[in-house]
Amino acid sequence: MAGILLLLAQALIYFGVMALLFRLRHVMGLGVFLCALGVMHFLETYLAAVFFIQLPFGLLSPGSTVLFSGKLAIILLFYIREDAETVRQPIYGLLVGNFLMVALVMTLRLYGAPVALPGYNPDLVLIDQMGALMIWGTTLLFIDSIALILLYERLHRLLPHATVLRACLSLAVILSFDQLCFFVGLHAVSGTPWDALFGGWVAKMGAAVVFSALMGVYLLLAERSLPEVAPQPLADVFHKLTYRHKYEELLGKSGHDALTGALTRERFETAGPALLSHAAGLRKPLSLAIIDVDHFKSINDRYGHIIGDEVLRRVVECLRLEIRAEDRIFRYGGEEFVVLCENMAHPDALAYAERMRVTVHATLAREFAAAPTISIGVATFPNDAQTIRDLLAHADAHLYQAKRLGRDRVVGNVPEIREAAG
Repeated sequence: MAGILLLLAQALIYFGVMALLFRLRHVMGLGVFLCALGVMHFLETYLAAVFFIQLPFGLLSPGSTVLFSGKLAIILLFYIREDAETVRQPIYGLLVGNFLMVALVMTLRLYGAPVALPGYNPDLVLIDQMGALMIWGTTLLFIDSIALILLYERLHRLLPHATVLRACLSLAVILSFDQLCFFVGLHAVSGTPWDALFGGWVAKMGAAVVFSALMGVYLLLAERSLPEVAPQPLADVFHKLTYRHKYEELLGKSGHDALTGALTRERFETAGPALLSHAAGLRKPLSLAIIDVDHFKSINDRYGHIIGDEVLRRVVECLRLEIRAEDRIFRYGGEEFVVLCENMAHPDALAYAERMRVTVHATLAREFAAAPTISIGVATFPNDAQTIRDLLAHADAHLYQAKRLGRDRVVGNVPEIREAAG
């Protein structure tokens, strides 16, 4: 009983202090909270490796049961009240900081045995063991944190009004995974008895319940007035947690066509398959529209290349007025453009393309004596093709049909939705 009370007291102290710092983040700044969150990882790992107590259900370590479980609970609380882009800061900070600590210690080990001083007996074997456990534990912490948030979001859709229950179930699953994985490393490094595997798991299940309840109390008393964030798409959360969206933004900045501002064909070659794969994973349609400026060569020949370039720029600007924020425009060839539309069925894509056609012609007819028009071919995954290359070919066949029928029209898998202008 004394051991259980000790663990509960530690949990209350740890969560109480961290929750207070989190509550004061708008006054003191996040730096104080983040520093407090990060400084104890060495202590957690040390206690998890060498300090165990015996309870009726087995051996367990307060470092693993209370401090590590509490850290995951605080990270989850951080996410619940902030967002993925904010919570990734401590996740990556802990990863880099802990690996830096191990690297610096390993560098000192290159010196050899330190000078012996009276009253000190440096345990270099323990330092080596701690380094290995720090690497393993830090890697698990990174995986655990991201998996915990994704699981919580997944449960958000199943249990939309049960924050504490979602937190408890998420922590229970991730802590079970962590207990198994960390114990394997701990047993390999220090020979910790197998009794600690079950004992630590039982204790962590208790920690999931206790910390979830404490989170519920905190949210009720301290931040009750703040509305809960609506469920987020798992792909979006994952991309934010892993900086995937920043990578895509960087690629986008370096992959724009200099003349029109549309994405380049090279970007289509990389983004197209990725978007189709994403649509397949979600079992959602992906529509592709290939657009060609009609009689563009005659525009260049009659009015000059400067006017021709301006026509292309204005075509892209007009297309941007009609497409959704998440859709992407690529300059595929000289006067050919491709628009990719996620989660858009074929009939909607045809109507969408028709609005593009009308807007381009209505706008450019007022600005250019040539009165440029466009022809559009449309195809949709998965019905028309299973790969991005075949999808493009299917849409291109429809574009060829649109030109054969007289241009200035949209063609898809149904009869053309507009007769050519007289």
